[in-house]
Amino acid sequence: MKKKILFIIGSTNQTIQMHKIASHLQEYDCYFSQIYDKAPHIQLAIKAGLLEKTIISGSFKQRSEEYLKENSLKNDYAGSFYDNKYDLAVLCTDLIIPNELRKIKTIFVQEGMTDMLTKWGRIVKALGLPPYMALDTSLNGSSNRCDVYCVASQGYKNYFSGMGTEESKLIVTGIPNFDNVKEYLNNDFPVKHYVMVATSDIRECFGIDNRKKFIADAVSIAKGRQLLFKLHPNESVKRAIKEIRDNTPEDTMIYTNGNANHMIANCDELITQYSTLAYVGIVLGKKVHSYFEVEQLKRLVPEQNDGTSAKNIAWICRNFVEYKGTKKEFLNGVSKITKEVAA
Repeated sequence: MKKKILFIIGSTNQTIQMHKIASHLQEYDCYFSQIYDKAPHIQLAIKAGLLEKTIISGSFKQRSEEYLKENSLKNDYAGSFYDNKYDLAVLCTDLIIPNELRKIKTIFVQEGMTDMLTKWGRIVKALGLPPYMALDTSLNGSSNRCDVYCVASQGYKNYFSGMGTEESKLIVTGIPNFDNVKEYLNNDFPVKHYVMVATSDIRECFGIDNRKKFIADAVSIAKGRQLLFKLHPNESVKRAIKEIRDNTPEDTMIYTNGNANHMIANCDELITQYSTLAYVGIVLGKKVHSYFEVEQLKRLVPEQNDGTSAKNIAWICRNFVEYKGTKKEFLNGVSKITKEVAA
């Protein structure tokens, strides 16, 4: 019988990444599930509607499950649809790892940028509390609870190691969707030469966002050039559009959907809050503004490997699921594996 792999998905980007990886593992029986946790307090929070703006529920879950259906991928949400015993779980986050998955082999795949570490996040980390209690993604990749961590770059390997994940577990593979940025230059987006503003869902994720100041700063940076706003898909659209219309010139463009990467490729300057899209701008040589220190982002920028990250990660998955020795023995050979993946 084929070995079974469960891919844990979240946002649309995370879902697409996992699909790309699974496409290189056709010799295995691959299933997908939105991130879940059967713990009673999590289930109560879901039922109360408190997690509607997170990847565990609400529109994120709906969009991901629509994607699975459209692409004929097998949905085994929370292991409830099939009576499967999995050999490997590939996770889009280590903030929440269901108990049953902790008993099998696990691989973490970095999606993109993590949130800035706050004072509260540091307290959560210091006290050993569940990392999701940081109420953001700042501790994602830092729990050290997965067996193997596939990360975007050497910069991120150093970062996650410094945050507490064992260095021996961290493999630089690049990450799908951000490993071949130059391809976005070939696009049919009809507008060019504007200042692009990519917003973040800070408020929807329980953070504080002085949106009026952010918009005013964008207008100041533009210095009369046309502005294009691309809203985060998790934002309250009606509120965000009103704020922009009330505080920007009449010719400001607002997009609630569309390919943000193509919009960045055609812009002259990029303004972000907390967005992985900043990396697209950096790789394409745009002047980038971010709530993060841009020089730090340049050190973290995902490897550009002509779109081979999904294949690299699949190689790791295949070798790990087939490995007969202990997890520790597998990790002892990680440097050799990394060299072979790079080759």
